[in-house]
Amino acid sequence: MRFIIKHEIRGRMRIHILQSRMSFEQADILQYYLDAKEQVINAKIQERTADVTVSYQGSREEILSVLEAFTYERTQVPEVYLKNSGRQMNREYWDRLVNKTVIYFGNKIFLPYPIRAGITMITSVKYIWKGLTTLARRRIEVPVLDATAIGVSIFRGDISTASSVMFLLSLGEILEEWTHKKSVGDLARSMSLNISKVWLVRDGQEIMVPVTEIRSGDPVRVHMGNVIPFDGCVIEGEAMVNQASLTGESVPVRRAEGSTVYAGTVVEEGEITFKVKEANGSSKYEKIMAMIEESEKLKSSLESKAEHLADRLVPYTFLGTGLVWLLTRNMTKTISVLMVDFSCALKLAMPLSVLSAIREASTHDITVKGGKYLEAMADATTIVFDKTGTLTKAQPTVVEVISFNEKLPDELLRIAACLEEHFPHSMAKAVVREAEKKHLVHEELHSKVEYIVAHGISSMLEDKKVVIGSYHFVFEDEKAQIPAEKQELFDHLSAEYSHLYMAIDGRLAAVICIEDPLRPEAAEVVKELKKTGITKVVMMTGDSDRIARTIAERVGVDEYYSEVLPEDKAGFVEKEKAAGRKVIMIGDGINDSPALSASDVGIAISGGAEIAREIADVTIGADNLYEVVTLKKLSNALMKRIRKNYKAIVGINASLIALGVAGVFQPTTSALLHNTSTLVISMKSMKNLLGKEENEEEAAHGEMNLELAVQ
Repeated sequence: MRFIIKHEIRGRMRIHILQSRMSFEQADILQYYLDAKEQVINAKIQERTADVTVSYQGSREEILSVLEAFTYERTQVPEVYLKNSGRQMNREYWDRLVNKTVIYFGNKIFLPYPIRAGITMITSVKYIWKGLTTLARRRIEVPVLDATAIGVSIFRGDISTASSVMFLLSLGEILEEWTHKKSVGDLARSMSLNISKVWLVRDGQEIMVPVTEIRSGDPVRVHMGNVIPFDGCVIEGEAMVNQASLTGESVPVRRAEGSTVYAGTVVEEGEITFKVKEANGSSKYEKIMAMIEESEKLKSSLESKAEHLADRLVPYTFLGTGLVWLLTRNMTKTISVLMVDFSCALKLAMPLSVLSAIREASTHDITVKGGKYLEAMADATTIVFDKTGTLTKAQPTVVEVISFNEKLPDELLRIAACLEEHFPHSMAKAVVREAEKKHLVHEELHSKVEYIVAHGISSMLEDKKVVIGSYHFVFEDEKAQIPAEKQELFDHLSAEYSHLYMAIDGRLAAVICIEDPLRPEAAEVVKELKKTGITKVVMMTGDSDRIARTIAERVGVDEYYSEVLPEDKAGFVEKEKAAGRKVIMIGDGINDSPALSASDVGIAISGGAEIAREIADVTIGADNLYEVVTLKKLSNALMKRIRKNYKAIVGINASLIALGVAGVFQPTTSALLHNTSTLVISMKSMKNLLGKEENEEEAAHGEMNLELAVQ
């Protein structure tokens, strides 16, 4: 790519691409290319001017090499990314705002009064008709009030007031529609599938292949805890599928041979093989868009109250108008009341506040699936942490494989990885990564793998039963025996590591020692959460009491529970809710799913199981637990802004009505000030909730955590 550098400072560069015109598609291709580069922190592309602003890390030479290597032709971009980027939509709405403003003021300056009056009367038909149809349904709501204000102004010959009211209403409509669509689009994109590889069934064997290689008609197998990547028809197996992300159903549905399955749903129990119907990946995005648009998920209770209150206030505005007329017999003062109402600001500012908060959360790599979860987050007083992959790092590592039979440690690790690669758990991933690191390739020699939630894995290898999992599962449930000559070795296993036990044919074969280091920011996060209103911090884990107690002491939680099952976590959440507390649950595994569903706000860590991310109300994408504090602060700030907006709307509009009745303001002035205040409050509602200080503090925490991790 050919370009010139227009401006640069350390870590940031603005360039101009040397081409005559940049299309929306070209801008999206370049955006996709830059976002995928590890050197690029952030990239902003202006397609109209062909300018690109890049914030980067590393050396100047590296970022220049990245930019020079780019070509539109060689960059492969998913079709769904180009189709749903939102860039063209944003440009169209911006142009609508600019055009509307230019035309309005252009008409006032250049057109004679008779023509302006004609245009105003023609434009008013839309608003008056909407008011009449609302009235015909026996509902006295905001459209009736708008129609009355505009109609009375035209009847009195006050064309300027009618024109300004309609102009400000139309601007508000464009802003609300734009912000809503942008927020919904951003949310849907963040919820869309991010699956890179799937299990393709070929000649009876499972082969992991890139998702881009899958074609319509291919048989794909999905194990328990994984997301179904495409629409299709089940040809083998049986499973309970969680479809909450698409249908809202709280109970998993049974799917067997002949049943249809949908992209984005999750296999909670069992295993299925299905024939792919559509492989382009777009159906998931479109379904999510429809789901968000049609559901009430985006609305917090405060939003709904604001909308209902706005409509309920309309009759009182008419009542006030009538009383002023009866008491003063002054039409100017009467219309001053009619020109001012509380409903416009309430119905516009509250949704914009919530949608803007969701957008702001996304800039911190936090996906919030609805405004009501921000409200619940602000009200929450209890937070429950899973340990593994949450308070501890998302990537535990294998420290040692101890053999308890004649096989070598690497051979035992190869067998363990062969089984564990089928299931999404941080411990399983640690085993698979260690095998890959040692280049221990394997063939699928075992039979069907069975996963027992919160316990372990069972399969057959060379006609021998192989189990791998927790102490409870291997020794108590499966009754595996420790070789007598290895008892002393077993008794002296290091206490500082977590252990995975593998038994073959009823005898202990290996103990895999896994280091599960505490996140460097964990203790600080707990302290910060308590400052934001959390009064009870709890840790729950399936690990032994010895490990749980050590972690709990280091982190500083109020309570901890060890050796718990998934139903125990969910039961604790329900108990806290029954006591009248709002509960946040944070986890990353299959075994956390019941508790995530039961909580008021379920938060999933992005590196965990797909089912946890699908069920959760919030997903944290950054590998930094401090984002939980950021979300709590954001939620608190949102509720504070909404309460502040209520006071401002009531105060400003009540003052305008009083001043209008007193004869201080003419109706035109009242209407102008009312609509201007509505837009000002709405625009302020779209500003970021977290100030510069909070963002700098968060960045400092991120840098501190990075330094600690390096040390």
